[in-house]
Amino acid sequence: MKDKLVALLPELREITDPALREATIQAWVIGMERGGWRPEDLDFIPFTLLIQKCDISLLAHTRSVTKAAIKMADVLTEFFPESLKINRDVLVSGALVHDIGKLLEYEKKQGFFVRSPSGALMRHPFSGVFLADRAGLPAEVVHIVAVHSHEGDGGMRTVEAIIVNHCDFTVFDSLKAASK
Repeated sequence: MKDKLVALLPELREITDPALREATIQAWVIGMERGGWRPEDLDFIPFTLLIQKCDISLLAHTRSVTKAAIKMADVLTEFFPESLKINRDVLVSGALVHDIGKLLEYEKKQGFFVRSPSGALMRHPFSGVFLADRAGLPAEVVHIVAVHSHEGDGGMRTVEAIIVNHCDFTVFDSLKAASK
């Protein structure tokens, strides 16, 4: 399963710390096993149930948020090298797992993707924190998962979490606007 995940999520190779890369992969493995998914399902699981007739997959969303976060970090580092210190490995890991909880929030029933019983009780930032922590990801990455969505509004966000939050909502809001 790990080799398939690395092939589907080539951005994993951007994480230079081997232990962090492995823990990031492990979060996906645990989430897929707990949710009953296979790697090939990632291109069919919707990234959201909040946009009607949205055929954008969790895989495409995750990769686009991750690539956008990397590019944003590059621009910020170029212009503010002394003022902003961005931990690129933490950023990439956090972007890759920010929506990992959707593997527990969603299920497929009678050919349709719906909220699972667990997903009806808690949204993906909460289940994502569980998966990230269980995989051994550091607190800085777990923090990104916890605060990437509206649940984190009003609280403290690290620079890496701010970047992932804005990239996530840029993708979501753009696709929502385009679907109307």
